[in-house]
Amino acid sequence: MNENEMIKSCCAPARAGGAAPTEREVSRSAAASSKDGMIRLEGGVFLMGTEDEEGFPADGEGPIREVSVDPFYIDPYAVTNERFAAFVADTGYRTEAETFGWSYVFHLLVPEEIAKTVTQVPQQTPWWYAVQGAYWAQPEGPGTSVEGRENHPVVHVSWNDAEAYCRWAGKRLPTEAEWEYAARGGLVGKRYPWGDLLKPDGKHRCNIFQGKFPEKNNASDGYIGTCPVDAFEPNGFGLYNVSGNVWEWCADWFHPTHHREAERQNPKGPPNGTSRVMRGGSYLCHKSYCNRYRVAARSSNTPDSSTGNAGFRCAADV
Repeated sequence: MNENEMIKSCCAPARAGGAAPTEREVSRSAAASSKDGMIRLEGGVFLMGTEDEEGFPADGEGPIREVSVDPFYIDPYAVTNERFAAFVADTGYRTEAETFGWSYVFHLLVPEEIAKTVTQVPQQTPWWYAVQGAYWAQPEGPGTSVEGRENHPVVHVSWNDAEAYCRWAGKRLPTEAEWEYAARGGLVGKRYPWGDLLKPDGKHRCNIFQGKFPEKNNASDGYIGTCPVDAFEPNGFGLYNVSGNVWEWCADWFHPTHHREAERQNPKGPPNGTSRVMRGGSYLCHKSYCNRYRVAARSSNTPDSSTGNAGFRCAADV
């Protein structure tokens, strides 16, 4: 594993082994199918990508190029535990974490009694624990719950789970180009959704790891794990937490070089692949290790993988 792959594992380790879950159909819910509350963006040409000195060229963050997207809708927030619970109640859906029987949890969040039972950790990133019984409603394992975190983003959802929710809601995942267009909030070439300074006027603008990764999080931004989806200030388009909090699944297959020669009008990524694009960084990103809370940063994971720092937001056609 090279250095860049090791950093990606910090972002979201891939699932390895276990029986493949059975695909299940999820029908669209008339009650959930609404664009109410979504933000309509008019699209157009924007500068996608970066050649930032703090970036990871091997991820395919560059080159900077002109890309255009058609008008679309996007949610101002990541999908919450409350909304995902409504989906599960309506459909009886079981996430892939439930079917596999486990999911990855960051070691500092695992209760001590559960930590004693963990037998599987990724070799290169031992701060990730494969916790039996961890899934969206038990995010740190058996005995934990999302009570009091109804307005936090749902986590432990795979790309396949996110797709299932979108079908039920009459929506879809955003393309990577749509996601970056929306996340930039109308700013051109900036490092973050609000500008080039991480903490303008010394003020925290996102939920990322504070302290020495991975041993100590001093939570100076107010949070150790996830935060409410409407925490911090929105960007210029009204989107919240497009930097930090949770990684967000996009529709595209991931490839580090495909976009260099790809269509620049409504690009949709390569036709196939082994992992799907993730954007935005999470509460575990830290400049010393996984500096991917920048607006042009990219990561990926296999479609069946789930972690305690990955969620999603929905988009829809106009």
